[in-house]
Amino acid sequence: MEKVNSDQAFGVTYRMALKVAEKHIKMAIKEGGLIGPYVAAAMIETAVNAAYGELSNAELVEMLRDLADQVEMDAKVGLDSEMTCNRRILA
Repeated sequence: MEKVNSDQAFGVTYRMALKVAEKHIKMAIKEGGLIGPYVAAAMIETAVNAAYGELSNAELVEMLRDLADQVEMDAKVGLDSEMTCNRRILA
């Protein structure tokens, strides 16, 4: 039962973090202008580097695998980039 509560707490915390991240990524893409999509991709690497010391390696790897799996699944079913962008790691 503790695992469920832990997962629920993680889900709530992660959704809150997504809201903050979305606000900042939108500003960064806008600031990037024509290179906005590349700014967004570069922010993934920057975010991973920033999270590296704050999360356990296992947590970071799990989140990145979930994200990669989601992108691959979207590609297989043919979702366009706007739909992919609106998906979430946690529902």
